This record gives sequence, C-alpha cells and structure tokens, in this order.
Amino acid sequence: MFKCKLGWSEERVSRICLGTMTFGVQNSEEESHAILDYYVGRGGNFIDTAEMYPAPASDPRWKPGASEEIIGRWLAKKPEMRSKVFIATKVAGFSPSSETAGNRKVTLGTGGGIGENGKPTPAPARLDAASIIEACNASLKRLQTDYIDLYQIHWPDRYAPLFGSLCYNPQKERPDSIPIAEQVAAVKQLIDSGKIRYYGLSNETTFGVCQWVQAADKIGCPRPISIQNQFSLLYRPFEGELAEACAPSNYNIGLLAWTPLAGGMLTNKYFNEDGRLKDKSSFPEKCRHTMYQNWMVRFLTPNATKACERYAVIAKNAGMSMATLALKFCVSRWFVASTIIGATTVEQLKENMDAFEEASAQLPEEVLKQIDEVHSDCQNPTIAIETMPYMLNLNS
Repeated sequence: MFKCKLGWSEERVSRICLGTMTFGVQNSEEESHAILDYYVGRGGNFIDTAEMYPAPASDPRWKPGASEEIIGRWLAKKPEMRSKVFIATKVAGFSPSSETAGNRKVTLGTGGGIGENGKPTPAPARLDAASIIEACNASLKRLQTDYIDLYQIHWPDRYAPLFGSLCYNPQKERPDSIPIAEQVAAVKQLIDSGKIRYYGLSNETTFGVCQWVQAADKIGCPRPISIQNQFSLLYRPFEGELAEACAPSNYNIGLLAWTPLAGGMLTNKYFNEDGRLKDKSSFPEKCRHTMYQNWMVRFLTPNATKACERYAVIAKNAGMSMATLALKFCVSRWFVASTIIGATTVEQLKENMDAFEEASAQLPEEVLKQIDEVHSDCQNPTIAIETMPYMLNLNS
C-alpha cells in the first residue's frame, strides 16, 4: 500500500485511511475485526475513529465510544499491531447536549450515568481545556492504548458553517465560544505528557486554521499536521483558499478527505447500468440511504444525483466503477494526504484499496477533463441553500 508523509511530520501513512464510523452499528464486532485484519494485511497503517462513533446516532444500536471500544479489543488481541498502525481519533466539538460528552465520565468512572434509554446522560460538549483532556483520557481507555498518534478536534467550538453549509452567518456567532488559545494549551499539555503524538483539525475553515497556527506558535506548541474535511467529486471547496493555507509552502497541513464517496452515492449500487439513478424502492436493503433515510440527504438532492449520473457514465466509459473513479480523483489532488474510506464488507474494502494501488492510481487526463466539465456545470451540488442576511447592518 502506497504511503506518503502526513503534513509537516515525518510520519508515513497509507493513502487510504480506514474509517470506522460503521463499527458498532452497520458492522458487528466480528465483521469490524475482519475489516481491520484485511486492511492491515494489505499494508494499510492508518485507522480513523472518534469518541462519538459509530454513526448515525439515530440507529437504535448506537452507543457513543463503541467504535473505539471495538478497535481497543482488536488491539488487545493483537498487541503487536499497536506499533504498526497510526491511530487517529477525535474529540467532539460544540453541542449544547451530548450523550458523547456524558459518556466520558461513564468510561472513566468519574460520574455521569446511564438513562432509561440505555444511553449516557447528556452533558454539554465544549472544547475547554478540562473537556479536551477528559475526552482524551476516555478515548485512551476505550482504545486500550497509552497514546494516540493523531488527536483531532472533530468540529469547532465556535460557530462555523459546517456539514454542507457554506454561507457564514454572523447572527449565529456565540460570544461564549472557547478561545482557540485555550484549546491549543490543552493540546500542548497532552503532547508534553505523551498521551498524544500529533494533533489535527477537522471540519475547519481557513480562518480557523490560521488562528490555530498563530496560537500554537505563540506558546511553542507544534502546529497541526492534518485537517479532516469533506472532499469528493460532489464537494470541492477545499481546492480554494484552504488548499493555499495548507500547502507545503505555507502551513504544510495534509488533508484527510472524508466522505469521498459522497455518503455512498458515488458507487454503482444506486444506479442502473445506463447510469440513471434507481428508484428509491430499488435501493439495496442494507445500504445507508435505505437504512437511514434522514441522514446525509444532501447527497440525494436533484443536482447531486444529476451530477452522479454523469460521473456514472464517465466511470463506465473509462472501464471502472464509480467508487474507483471517485477515489482515484482524490489521489489526483496534490493536497490530499490520505482518503478516509469506510467499508461495511471486506469485498467493498478490497475494491476501494485496489483503487489506490500505486501502479494504477492515476486517472487519464481525458477523464480528469470530463470530471471538471461536470463540476463546471454543477459546482458543489450538495451545499445547503440557506437564507443569508446579505443586507444585515452589523453596526446598527
């Protein structure tokens, strides 16, 4: 498996990162361990999880931290693997009421409780220093490890347009947001104590990246080495100013692309042989958009599905699956350090990993040109349409 440097660090990670968001809901522990075994057996060394995984939380089987626990039991069975894999996890960002935050105390045995629904008692999720350190300690315990290779801020504590939103609305700013300087100080404490080796950002903006770097430099903390943001054929805003800030000539922060298959829509399972979208009644029974019809619906908007239909034709004419086309597209971007792939079967994982084989990873120029033609006609079709007070007088 082809590996590359992650950001400014000397760490070499696989170009395909194994995402574990399905571990504990769509995948049983046995299935999850089989996926992990296949991934490392193929030479993969980069595993991504989060304290709030699995997802979605609407699944009745959901329990925050279950994905980390499954990985932890896999590591306990195979302790020789710990030095061979690069483990990344995340601390949850702002939420006024979060079972994930409540689960930290349950994990550590320091309080909290389990409600009548069998889930941890909710608590506010914030990114103050105490919360970051508590969350890290809980993740370490669930993962059954003494250190985390990459600790990521899952999303900001402050308001920012996220998860398909693009318009910044100053009316949504929160005056009580935790200063980034406090978050950096907590991260430095975790680095200095040996609990984490590196840290990264996630779902962050150019402004946020610059603020993190500035705050880190001020107190002598290492800069972030990665940023985990959404990027795919259907969502390409990163190619603009964020790519400039993260370029090797500037802050040298590697992109970890999440949902490169657009919530599964950039796969053949939702499309007919002619490239046309199937009727919803014909979607596979155990696929994401059948099981969770109110989750990631932005990938099913008319413009998004029209773009997918065109990508399906491009992939067919190029002699490859849609998933292979979408993943090879990520490989073609200079700023993508690693692409995060979640697979619910070993067969899916095999297809995805095959797309990253070094000898065949590059897309022909003609195919890249066809992709850009679709993008030019329908740029970022999954972005939410929001009411924006463009004429808002902030000085009134």
